[in-house]
Amino acid sequence: MDRKNNLKLLVSKSCIELGKKVNQNLQLIRKDQIDRIVEMEEPTFGNGESKVVLKESVRDADLFYLTDPNNWGVTYEMFGITNHMSPQDHFHNIVSTVSAIRGHADRFTVIESILYEARQHRRKGRESLDCAIALQELADLNVDCIMTIDAHDPNVQNAIPNTPFENLYPSHYILEEFLKHEDINYRKIMAISPDTGATDRTTYYANILGCKMGTFNKRRDYSKVVNGQNAIVSHEYIGGSVKGRHAFIVDDMIASGGSIIDTATRLKKMGADKIYFVASFCLFTNGIEKFDRAYEKGLFEAIYTTNGTYIPAEYKTRPYLRVVDVSPYLAEVIDAMNKGESISELLSGTTKKLVLAQEVAKRKKQK
Repeated sequence: MDRKNNLKLLVSKSCIELGKKVNQNLQLIRKDQIDRIVEMEEPTFGNGESKVVLKESVRDADLFYLTDPNNWGVTYEMFGITNHMSPQDHFHNIVSTVSAIRGHADRFTVIESILYEARQHRRKGRESLDCAIALQELADLNVDCIMTIDAHDPNVQNAIPNTPFENLYPSHYILEEFLKHEDINYRKIMAISPDTGATDRTTYYANILGCKMGTFNKRRDYSKVVNGQNAIVSHEYIGGSVKGRHAFIVDDMIASGGSIIDTATRLKKMGADKIYFVASFCLFTNGIEKFDRAYEKGLFEAIYTTNGTYIPAEYKTRPYLRVVDVSPYLAEVIDAMNKGESISELLSGTTKKLVLAQEVAKRKKQK
């Protein structure tokens, strides 16, 4: 079977914008005008039940399915009430899509741009282990490979040891955009982790930027639960002085924004000059107005994130929001996998990291 000539994309309604860009990038890579997106429908009935219908054959195809389980912008009518699709609704559609394919594809890869239930990746006491269970369900349905962008905890792949799991880090693409837009003194930059869980990501950025780093430790009150989490009592800083520094706060996702804004507020009080937020995903679960107010007060300069998950169009008009397109990255990985080539370099980004580190070093000499 010549997979190269039978590459097809399935794009769920949760991922249409990103899916179209991936298709366009594949055309650029392969220098053709082939539309590889399979026509499909995901109708929802009036009682909330739904199904997936493929409008063309996928027999013997090397099929890559793109979905964004966190896209709350997709709506449906249920008993006359407009509902926003939840991650659970989107995951149901993933399972329905596997069912619609019925094993006819030569290979089926699921690309969850943001991993379903990623924050419920480990068990503490009597609670569910949803991310692992979801991965096992897809593995049991004979999905050949699962891919995602910056999993909250990549160790969750241990739940499916016999199914390939690829975790794509967009860090070098974000840094590339940062270097394009920010004309700052790179000798003054400092990478900051808002909590101990983001230390590895922060270390990655610090190594490329060739800078020092600091970490905040969240001290929690385990006797109280607020919005499903233990209440934070205080943020305790560990690291060198941030006075006069350009702080580069790194995390995998920004949810409500309370934690990262609190971190920025503390850094300002400690004498930090400019502050930048960097996160693979911005969810803005409580809206974006909190960031508008913080920006107007001069608390931060910009937010760097990706289009890996849904961001409302009106949010993207903010002068401080820089949304990095990861579709070229996804297209490169899909192209290489389809051709049977190694994706190790694409996953590690070794060459890109070297180029970025050299560019940072050059800018440090110029200032």
